[in-house]
Amino acid sequence: MSLFSRRKNPDQLVKLLKDAFADPSAPAKPSKDGTAVEEITKRLSEMKLLLYGDGEQEAKPEKCAQLAELLIASGLVPKLIMGLDKLPFEARKQFAQVYNNLMRRDLAGFVSYVDRKPEILSALVAGYENAEVALNCGTMLRESIRHEILAGKILYSPDLWKFFDVYVHLPNFEVGSDAFATFKDLFTRHKNLAATFFTSNFDVVFAKYNCLLMSENYVTRRQSLKLLGEILLDRSNFDIMMKYIG
Repeated sequence: MSLFSRRKNPDQLVKLLKDAFADPSAPAKPSKDGTAVEEITKRLSEMKLLLYGDGEQEAKPEKCAQLAELLIASGLVPKLIMGLDKLPFEARKQFAQVYNNLMRRDLAGFVSYVDRKPEILSALVAGYENAEVALNCGTMLRESIRHEILAGKILYSPDLWKFFDVYVHLPNFEVGSDAFATFKDLFTRHKNLAATFFTSNFDVVFAKYNCLLMSENYVTRRQSLKLLGEILLDRSNFDIMMKYIG
C-alpha cells in the first residue's frame, strides 16, 4: 500500500487545517503536533498531494471535488490568503498550488465561489504590497484571470488602478515584473472583454497609460510601449487604435 493511500481524507484534512488556523495568532502558538504553522504546512502539503497525485497513484477526481467543496464551505480560502504573510515559504507555495489546481479545474464551482467573494481577488491584488507573498499572489491572480468572469471582476474594480499607479512601478524588480505580467494578462487574455473595457473607459485608461510611457523607470517604459503595441494592433481593438492615434 502506498503512503498516498494512508493519508487523511478530505474531511480530516480540512478539519485539521481549520483547527490549526482558527486563532489569528495560531502560527506563533504551539500545538500538540508541533507548532501550528507546522501543522498548517503539513496539511497544505497533503492537500496538494491529494489534488496532484504522486508517482505511485494519480489523484482521485471524487476526492478532489470533495476537498474543494469542503474548503469552500469552511471559509478557509480567504483566511489563508489574508494570513499568507504569516506562513513560511513552503506553506505559501503549497497553498498557491492548491488554489491554482482548484481554479484551473473549477472543482466544485470554485470559479463561481471566487466570483461571489470579491475579497479574495482584492486580497490577491493587495498581495503585491508585500514582497514576501507577492509572487505567490501573482500566480494565483493569473490563474484566476484565465477565467473571463474573474478577469472582468478585476478590470471593473478599483483594484485595477493600483497596477497603473503603484504595482508596475515597484522598486523590487521581481515583484514589479510579476505585477506587469498580471497587468498584461488583464488586457490581452480575453480580447472582447478588454475591447469593451477600453471603449467604456478610454479617457481614464489611456491617460494613465500615457503616464506609464513617460515613467522614469526604463523597464516600465519599455514593457508599456511593447504592450501598447500589442493592444492597439489586435484586430478586436481596431476602433480603439483609431481613436488613440487620432
